[in-house]
Order: sequence, then structure tokens, then C-alpha cells
Amino acid sequence: MSLDLIGVTVRPKGGAVLFPPLTLRIAAGEVTTVMGPSGVGKSTLLDAIGGHLAHGWALQGEIRLNGRDLRPLPPEARRIGVLFQDAMLFPHLSVGANLAFGLAPGIRGEARRAAVEHALAQAGLEGFANRDPATLSGGQRARAALMRAILARPQALLLDEPFSRLDAGLRGEIRAFTFDHLRAAGIPALLVTHDAGDAQAAGGALVSL
Repeated sequence: MSLDLIGVTVRPKGGAVLFPPLTLRIAAGEVTTVMGPSGVGKSTLLDAIGGHLAHGWALQGEIRLNGRDLRPLPPEARRIGVLFQDAMLFPHLSVGANLAFGLAPGIRGEARRAAVEHALAQAGLEGFANRDPATLSGGQRARAALMRAILARPQALLLDEPFSRLDAGLRGEIRAFTFDHLRAAGIPALLVTHDAGDAQAAGGALVSL
């Protein structure tokens, strides 16, 4: 399993490219970090990979996931998950229902409940299935969001500064939790961050835009 970028860059239609063409391979369980100043195009790069590039922008180069060309595919067919700065849990659903949202429709009944309970236990959230997401701490929300993403069985994960809103004491704990689970699940991940500590903890290649 790998996520491959081959000569990838983005530009506004009719404008200049935001950064030099980027070529890299992210293997299963690896986390590659992209750093650079604000406005250089880091989040736009993630949008291009996930299929969410805004109207008026163009992608150059190839994006392949396990050898499959992603460019013609809509976002929902790419099998790529995203974690943002905010956990983005659905406020109208319980914590358990939020996690269940990531499961494939064919997983039902007892299998669905068991999958959610197992994920909650992995996240240190046993007994939280019926809780309102608003009652969770920042760290608990971050762990729940990661487990929801993993339950969706993505073939790659994009991390858009997911630790930036956590206080310093919690940041190390949550990023270790995240990277450990990505390695265990064998999911290639691309991390965008301004924090050199995030890059060091990720342990993979570092790319500067």
C-alpha cells in the first residue's frame, strides 16, 4: 500500500504554480510531513489529493494510491480520509454514532456495535458511546475523530494540522496516539504542519514547500 505523488503541483487557472513539482512515495504506515510558510499551498495540496480542489484551481502531475490513478475519481471514491484542526464530530450524534458513521453500510447490528465499542476502548473512551460530543475534552475529541477516520478503512490519510489547537501538554500524547495507530493500521499519511515537533514525532520524510 502506498500513496504516490509524481510531479504534483497546483496553480490558479491562468496563474503560476504555488510550489515546485513534488514527487514522493509514502509507504504503508509511514507519515510524511510537509512544512512551509503560510500561503505556500500546503492545504491546497491536500485538497488536490483528496479531490476537493476548489473551482478555479488546476492540478498538475499524477496522484496514485496503490497504483490507481486518483485524478478521474470523485472524493468519495478515492478512499482517502482527512483529519482537520477541529475534530469535526457531528454535534447531533452521540460519540458512538459518530464513530459508527465511519463504518461501511454492510456492517450492521452486533458487528457494528462491537466495532464501535472496540474503537472506543482503543481510544480510552470506554463507556462513552452515548455521550454528547460537546462533553468531551479536546484530547478525547481528537482521539474519537481519529478512530472514526480509521473505522472508515481509508487507504490513505491526510492530516491538516490536526494537533495545532491542542495545548502543549496534550499535543505530544495525541500525536503519539495518532502515529501509533496509523503505523499499526498500515495507513500511509501526509501531514501538514507548522510545528517541527510534529515532524520529528512523525518520523517519516520531511518535505519543505
